Amino acid sequence: MPTLTPDPPYSKPTPYPESRFKALTSNCNDMPTLFVDAQAPLDVLVDAANYRINAVTQVLENLSMRGSVECQSFILSDFALLCAIPLRDGCDLLDVVRRRMRPRAAGG
Repeated sequence: MPTLTPDPPYSKPTPYPESRFKALTSNCNDMPTLFVDAQAPLDVLVDAANYRINAVTQVLENLSMRGSVECQSFILSDFALLCAIPLRDGCDLLDVVRRRMRPRAAGG
């Protein structure tokens, strides 16, 4: 049986934009585990944002076409969180794209 060793001490990542990786806003605590590669090609970043935003849009459009939706408030709260996480991820991705495109727009 292999011997388990403890993880090394955790060091917080360098804040974006100084580092290559931007922690997603939707990380659940101050020890982020989900990141965006800020150096990924712009079309890949836009596709990733588009995928997340379109997924939530589709769910909300389908929900809006139903006659009536009745449920308890805690279910609505969970549903709102379910929609907010990928929307926030999409916004984080678009923020990276915006930051990368700004120097180009200024002629740099």
